[in-house]
Amino acid sequence: MPITVLSIGYPFAPVAENTAGGAEQILAMLDDALVSSGDRSIVIAPETSRCRGTLIPTTLPKGLVDDQTRSRLYQEYRSAVRSALAENRVDVIHMHGIDFLEYLPPAGVPVVVTLHLPLSWYPARAFSLARSNSYLVCVSESQKHKGLSAAARCRVIRNGIRVEDYDPASEKGNYVVALGRICEEKGFHIALDAASDARIPLVLAGQVFTYEAHQEYFEAMIQPRLAGTHRFIGPVGRRRKNDLLAGARCLLVPSLVDETSSLVAMEALACGTPVVAFRRGALTEIVENGCTGFLVDSPEQMAQAILDAGQLSSSLCRERAERNFSAACMVRDYFSLYESLALVSRKEQWEKVA
Repeated sequence: MPITVLSIGYPFAPVAENTAGGAEQILAMLDDALVSSGDRSIVIAPETSRCRGTLIPTTLPKGLVDDQTRSRLYQEYRSAVRSALAENRVDVIHMHGIDFLEYLPPAGVPVVVTLHLPLSWYPARAFSLARSNSYLVCVSESQKHKGLSAAARCRVIRNGIRVEDYDPASEKGNYVVALGRICEEKGFHIALDAASDARIPLVLAGQVFTYEAHQEYFEAMIQPRLAGTHRFIGPVGRRRKNDLLAGARCLLVPSLVDETSSLVAMEALACGTPVVAFRRGALTEIVENGCTGFLVDSPEQMAQAILDAGQLSSSLCRERAERNFSAACMVRDYFSLYESLALVSRKEQWEKVA
């Protein structure tokens, strides 16, 4: 029997497979998979989102996001959730935003919460939900081991990508690339410094969101470093991202926080491009040191690894991506969770009627 999943995205980031946010990309992939399998997908997300299922659009704020804007959007989200549940027979609710507690529905329909971000960014009460039928999902083993390894209602479902959508290049260019949300914790100023030390041009791609801290970081730490051959090109679509990654000497991931996952690292490997990353969080599960890239501990080591990356095998990077990071495995695991929760929910409903 087909199931209906209500997916709830982060109120401040549109859902699309080509957007900067990993959570939004994962939600978009699951939405697409639900529709393709004949199930029903309903998505609450900002109005510019691109979904195959039924989109319930909410206001996307313009300009800087302040407390008043947040309060207004949370109220709009709570209203959208109530309406969606009142008008549809939903089997499972899947929440993706870091602020999910602001619009968590009351007990009833089973809820899955994927913790896309570092656990330290969530309030403590997010990990001990009193609400029945609520389940947490970590996106890597390293993330769960940071504090939820003993949680009874928490499992790991690793993120994945559509490896078949990415193509390696026949030749590499003389540049390195960094890609993602332009904010302090991503450490892109360090990537620019390391590329300068290695005397290799860097292409930085990604979105500068309208948060004051993000804007200030870009103006203070990124713009002054865009000298000489380094370039910032803003957001890129899937085709251009593929070309950038495939042609690069390596991808730099200088994250200053423990990454819970890294879709861009997986995408680079699918393009046959090694990854040079700080030894943080799930990056140690994605990058095989000395094989598909290098794990480093300082800007100086990153600069040297840029030079050494040319010795690594492009075909081996691609092979590891095909073996380890398939979206099909991720989708299968989520569908298994959806179906088990839907069965329990329907059984409870039948018992109430009886």
